[in-house]
Amino acid sequence: MTNLIAPSILAADFANLQRDIEMVNNSEADWFHIDIMDGVFVPNISFGMPVLKAITKHAKKTIDVHLMIVNPDQYIQTFADLGANILTVHYEACTHLHRTVQAIKSEGMDAGVALNPHTPIAVLEDIILDLDLVCLMSVNPGFGGQSFIKNTYKKVKQLRHLIEFTGSKCKIEIDGGVTNKNANALIEAGADVLVAGSFVFKSENPIATIADLKNIVG
Repeated sequence: MTNLIAPSILAADFANLQRDIEMVNNSEADWFHIDIMDGVFVPNISFGMPVLKAITKHAKKTIDVHLMIVNPDQYIQTFADLGANILTVHYEACTHLHRTVQAIKSEGMDAGVALNPHTPIAVLEDIILDLDLVCLMSVNPGFGGQSFIKNTYKKVKQLRHLIEFTGSKCKIEIDGGVTNKNANALIEAGADVLVAGSFVFKSENPIATIADLKNIVG
C-alpha cells in the first residue's frame, strides 16, 4: 500500500486560497485534508460550506473532510453534495456511530472515524469492519501548530493490530504535529496517511516540503 500525504488546508493562506490549492494540485500530495470546526465541539471555528465549495471547485485530488462538529448527521448529505470523497466524524460527537457511518456510505462517500488523544482504540472494536479510515488525533483538536503527542505511536500500533486481527481494510490517518522528524516513525508504527498542516504551508517551499515527506514515507 502506498503511504499518503494530505496537506491540511486549515494551515493555508486564506487570502490566497486558490494559489495554495493549485500548489497542492501541482505537488506530490495525495489528498486535500479539510477541517470543519463549529466552535462547539472544538474551541475554534474554521470555515463552512461556501469555502468548501470554493475549494472543491479547484481541487483535483481526493477531498478528505474531517468534521470537528456536534450533530454531524444533519450535514452528511450536504458534504456529499459539496464533493467530499471521505467524510470523517468524531467518535466523541456521535451517539449512534454505526448509524452515522452507514449514512455516510449511503451518500457514496468513504466513512472515517476520528479519535481524540484521550480516547482508547478499544472503542472501535465493534465498528472497525465498517470503516474506510480511522483518524488518530495526535494533538488536541481545534488549532493548528500544536506539538505532537508521543503516545500516538502506541495507539497507531494498537490500531494496526486491531485492523489486522479483524481483517479490516481501513486506513490509519494521523492528524496533528506531523513533520519530517516523526513521519518515518509513524509509518513504521502502522500509519497509512499523514496530515501535515503548518509544517507544509509555513515552510519556505511547500512543494519541496511535500516531496520530502513523500520521499520519507515511501
